[in-house]
Amino acid sequence: MRTRKTTLAAIATAASLALTLSACGQDSEGGSEENSGSTKGATVGISMPTKSSERWIADGNNVVKDLESKGYKTKLVYGEDDPDQQVSQIENMITQGVKALIIAAIDNKSMNNVLQQAKDADIPVISYDRLILGSKDVDYYASFDNERVGELQGSYIVEKLGLKDGAGSSSNGPFNIELFAGSNDDNNTRYFFGGAMKVLQPYIDKGDLVVKSGQEELTKVTTLRWDGATAQRRMDDILTKSYKSGKVDAVLSPYDGISIGIISALKSDGYGSKSKPLPVVTGQDAEVASVKSIIADQQSMTVFKDIRELAKVASTMVDDALNDKKPEVNDTKTYDNGAKVVPAYLLTPVAVDKANYQKALVDSGYLKESDLK
Repeated sequence: MRTRKTTLAAIATAASLALTLSACGQDSEGGSEENSGSTKGATVGISMPTKSSERWIADGNNVVKDLESKGYKTKLVYGEDDPDQQVSQIENMITQGVKALIIAAIDNKSMNNVLQQAKDADIPVISYDRLILGSKDVDYYASFDNERVGELQGSYIVEKLGLKDGAGSSSNGPFNIELFAGSNDDNNTRYFFGGAMKVLQPYIDKGDLVVKSGQEELTKVTTLRWDGATAQRRMDDILTKSYKSGKVDAVLSPYDGISIGIISALKSDGYGSKSKPLPVVTGQDAEVASVKSIIADQQSMTVFKDIRELAKVASTMVDDALNDKKPEVNDTKTYDNGAKVVPAYLLTPVAVDKANYQKALVDSGYLKESDLK
């Protein structure tokens, strides 16, 4: 996901990540040679969406670290939010003889031809965090419980507005809410939004929550490439057109980079003072700038997904697949990509706010206290 350029210091110092930048990304292998007939020392291709987000930099670095600890070489590339570039990079890695692929797709519908090439070369493919759609040549999916992410965001809004206590029907309500979703080319978007709306929709139907802009359908609230500047422009437009009177009480934001853009628009409109406090604003990924924002009482919460564990899952799937072992999965029904149901291993996300960020993020070693100063 998307806009932040700050890397996680706790991860970026790993000695295994002295990677050489190239036109197609980063390459951590010493050469292109492969061991014929053996997976020891084989090269695994890792394709990540962009280096413009600290989250994806951390994902790439974590996957490299875990694979190298298992004895593999790695070739890590970043597509910089260009689907054609990502496909070209993957084609190059196939030509160069990688033995497995871990792919976090930029456009989850653009992979059919290149994955057929991988299949023809007997290269197992792990879809990483974002499910690749429309291809039968995806072997496994490693991600988090994406619907649960949305449920955590929606439930946080409900709790903070006191809706479970009937506040929406009291003199304090109804409450105004605006809805944002992720990129329309990312399959996770519908799971995040669907999970949140499962919680929020009953309150909208009762009138306890009001979407003054009228923009409620998923097709109207997506944010291409998860871009914070795009979200900021949309929030500016909503405030100008729909809030000549009244105030925003909550904003459903699916991702920290989007949240930062939303908060910038709100602050430009005068929010953030005692007389006009910021609304409840959700987020996802526990990126450093947003955790700082939470500590400063601006962004309200984020959903923490421990990508260290996700990297372990993906690298273990590769190791198992290359050694004729069946990778562990815990979901064989949910993730139908349109061509097959992809076996998945899903990790559990955690809601984080000012009350528990220290325990969840700092004490766990995910962030350093110095990162947040």
